[in-house]
Amino acid sequence: MEDYLVKALCYNGEIRAMAVRSTNAVAEAQQRHDTWRAATAALGRTMSASLMLGAMHKNDEKLTVKIQGNGPVGAIVIDADAKGNVKGYVKNPQVNLPANALGKIDVRGAVGTEGTLTVIKDLGLKEPFTGQVPLVSGELAEDFTYYLANSEQVPSAVGLSVLVDNENEDQVKAAGGFMIQVMPGASEATIADIEKRIADIPMVSKLLDAGETPENILYRLLGEENVKILETMPVQFYCNCSKGRFASAMVTLGESELEQMIKEDDGAEAVCHFCGEKYFYSVAELTELIEQAKN
Repeated sequence: MEDYLVKALCYNGEIRAMAVRSTNAVAEAQQRHDTWRAATAALGRTMSASLMLGAMHKNDEKLTVKIQGNGPVGAIVIDADAKGNVKGYVKNPQVNLPANALGKIDVRGAVGTEGTLTVIKDLGLKEPFTGQVPLVSGELAEDFTYYLANSEQVPSAVGLSVLVDNENEDQVKAAGGFMIQVMPGASEATIADIEKRIADIPMVSKLLDAGETPENILYRLLGEENVKILETMPVQFYCNCSKGRFASAMVTLGESELEQMIKEDDGAEAVCHFCGEKYFYSVAELTELIEQAKN
């Protein structure tokens, strides 16, 4: 099944909602970075949330999400855009922990409970918009809920989930999430109804693993009769790195550093943090970059 995201308007405009299936994107990130179970869950949850935040924008707008907690995974960095593209990495990918008290992956233990969640938006203006909040949970769904309420001023509910195979930790069985936002003028009855439904819904990843769709998840959360699907968009892991992009960055290092690469290593290798792709530069290629640096 392909990954995709749905946007909906619900309860006659009182509620805005999204749900995403990000299984393939998270699985690709897991494979590229060789993440272990707890790191996979933390990375996957952040990717799913970032896809939904990105989908709130338009055209060429994009954003970067940074989670910096005091847990063993260290920083989580995700780039997403309005077109459903996402890429990301976790500083320490080989992190696994014993299951938490509920028998689930200990994401809070991996991320930590102290630190910050930062969202940097590139809206095509001179300066990017940056919003930052302290971590309030480390489970991440609650942290994104807090970010939306405090930095975006929109009361919201976020659910995020990644299901990793118990037998094979390299296999992401399902990943996804939902985002429900309360619009001005929403009634107390509507909010109470949604709160009850959220409390009763199973883990999103288990629903997706059982074959349910993002639409089904919104129907469970909001009632099919209350949901009007506005848009469906594909989402995918995508990195725009290239040998040329890295070469342009290397030119800015200057002549002496490039010459040192030739002298010490007879070449250079660049590795993309986001996707793990490696690019090798020969002595001849570095010499050409040195000439560019002189100009």
